[in-house]
Amino acid sequence: MNATTSHTRHITLDALRGFAVMGILWVNVVAFGFPEMAFLSPAIGTSGSASDVAAWIISFIFFDGKMRAIFSLLFGASMMLIIERAEITGLSPARVHNWRMFWLAIFGLCHFYFLWWGDILFLYAVSGGVIFLFRDWSGEILIKRGILAYVIASALLIIGMADMLSLQNEAMHPGASRDVLDRFTAMIDDLAISRQELADETALYRGSFIGILMEKLTSQRLIPFENLLLAPFETIPLMMIGMGLYKTGFLTGHGESYIRIGIWTTAIGVLSYVAMAWLAVVKGFDIILMMNITQAWSTLPRLLLALGYTALLLHLIQRFSAHPLIQRVAAAGRAAFSNYLGSSIIMTFLFYGWGLGLFGTIGRIWMIILVLITWAIMLLWSKPWLIRFRYGPLEWLWRSLARGERQKMIIYK
Repeated sequence: MNATTSHTRHITLDALRGFAVMGILWVNVVAFGFPEMAFLSPAIGTSGSASDVAAWIISFIFFDGKMRAIFSLLFGASMMLIIERAEITGLSPARVHNWRMFWLAIFGLCHFYFLWWGDILFLYAVSGGVIFLFRDWSGEILIKRGILAYVIASALLIIGMADMLSLQNEAMHPGASRDVLDRFTAMIDDLAISRQELADETALYRGSFIGILMEKLTSQRLIPFENLLLAPFETIPLMMIGMGLYKTGFLTGHGESYIRIGIWTTAIGVLSYVAMAWLAVVKGFDIILMMNITQAWSTLPRLLLALGYTALLLHLIQRFSAHPLIQRVAAAGRAAFSNYLGSSIIMTFLFYGWGLGLFGTIGRIWMIILVLITWAIMLLWSKPWLIRFRYGPLEWLWRSLARGERQKMIIYK
């Protein structure tokens, strides 16, 4: 690959990243505006009205986890692209990559402690340090081993979570022993969130910036490091698959049968999620069932949907690459780092006490409206900015820190 080709931007990667960062906000908005456990049930944080249930079902089937998965695929692909460019320009790929991951980790920790508890940047930085070890593997090997690792991890989660259902079934049996009943009660107590806990969490986030910060620095201080447990189960395997899809040309528009792959994987994935959503509603969002559905059963169809969405979006992007909307989505993807952290600033201002204090006060449908408005902001500012400047504002800061020197920002014509 020559230097010109390597430095040409891939609109497929940019636009995919744009769709992903927009979709991530659709999922994250619930975590910004409701107690943490609200992802399990539309009745947590709101009244559980028909509109709340409908919003939960839409998010669960079409967005939850899928956008993060696509973002992880693209992170692996982008890492390979940056390594290629470093090699062509005579820089050390290891040095470039390691400094990028170091500063991404710093950004992630700042994001967590000073803005929002749901940060993924620190997890991505640490996972990025691991997948660099696999950079010389072929695309086919990366895809195969990434899928194998993901499937094994999913199987382990499903088996592990099955113990909860098994204990529940034993406890529901008329002849259940006292030991079984005690263990079941203890499990429910650990999982259930009381009215007082909901009230305390709501009061915290409706409170002052200092109060939230102190909570992060004390009882929540280890959460970023505890979240690293997700790395081998999801993040690293998905990044490996993304590296492989980049190397084979699939993510840069050189794949085949995007429509066929996209339709089949999306159909199977959506049908699986519809079945799980139906079961959740029928069972009244039973907490043990919901833990199994959200943390284990949904993992395999999530991979199918992530790959299906990716294939369908690639076809859409290729076919309509010159369309103004695709161009704006691609610009939002080029500034994905700024848009990701920028959306955290907007949402915490809207929901937290140091801003408008809307935490726990609006329904899920209204949250979707806020997401759509924020999408419009992303699409409106990104392209005009990138016409004048080389990078998004935070992309420029990240690049300058990683390179150890101030990067050129203004585009001279």
